[in-house]
Amino acid sequence: MERSRHDRPAATVRAGRFLVALLALGVAWLAGPAYADPYRVLVVMSYEEDNPWVREIAEGVRAGLGKEAEITFFYMNTKADPANGPKRAAEAHALFQKLRPHGVITADDDAQSMFVLPYLRDKVNIPIMFNGVNADPEKHGFPTSNISGVLERAHVEESLAFALQMFPDLRRVCFLTNDVAPGRSLRAQVERERSRYPVAAGTFFMRSSLKELTAISRPLMSECGALFVDSLEGMLNDSGVALNNAQIMRVLRGLFPRPIIAGNAYQVEQGAWFAVVKTGQEQGQLSAEMLLAAMRGRPVSQIPIQQNTRGLRIINASAMEKNGVKLRPELIRGARVVSEKN
Repeated sequence: MERSRHDRPAATVRAGRFLVALLALGVAWLAGPAYADPYRVLVVMSYEEDNPWVREIAEGVRAGLGKEAEITFFYMNTKADPANGPKRAAEAHALFQKLRPHGVITADDDAQSMFVLPYLRDKVNIPIMFNGVNADPEKHGFPTSNISGVLERAHVEESLAFALQMFPDLRRVCFLTNDVAPGRSLRAQVERERSRYPVAAGTFFMRSSLKELTAISRPLMSECGALFVDSLEGMLNDSGVALNNAQIMRVLRGLFPRPIIAGNAYQVEQGAWFAVVKTGQEQGQLSAEMLLAAMRGRPVSQIPIQQNTRGLRIINASAMEKNGVKLRPELIRGARVVSEKN
């Protein structure tokens, strides 16, 4: 007995509909996914959210990850409150456990020693990329099978060459930092490189308070034709309060009315005369791009540790004018000229 199409069994109709749906899914798959969930990334900063260097790194991280990641930032505040660094690191670990991120970025040395080493290294398998690390990576046990990143090195040699262009009679440059880990790393860098410098490297002063700083005003003036500064934040005032870079710079300029060279752009904007600076943007973007590659499946063992290479010449026009320095056109060409931010 012959059946019409209206008399077909329900199972046959369902099978036809299934084939049509399957064909539609295949077309959609060939066209590519319209949306993929972003990676979850935790970024642990050693310092405070309003620290200029931290803001630079955050800018670079956002540029490197783009729209492919949902970023959560955590700040350990170790410049302003170093004693509570371990407590903040424990809080960062609690956040890590809650977020269950696909990858982690850790900025500057405190985040490595207080957070990565006790809580993550040899304990998790997700990719971790550091940036802003001044110490030799071996000090933190890097690299590992899931940890790589970007070293931070000051452009000291380039800055001194720039200084000599501005002041041809310059013969000796001294150095000043707070007595903290980044300062000690810079001192080690200067010791390694000093034979290459175009001027003599003088005394490396490390001081942790304004009282100690003012006590060296005489040797600064007698020994130093210029002063290279970095990592000043956290020096204590007479009340034991940690000061920021701008506050310390105001005191320093009263003690030392000669050229002050800096390691970072914000330090020039806050009173140093000029520099060839490293940038947090480079640190953040490089580490973010490395993490993105790892989260996409590239083995971290194939992502070698890198080091910042880009140097930006920057001149504080306000400081130059106040000190009666006239800039030749060839020195300004290609440099970023800023006005001082009070």
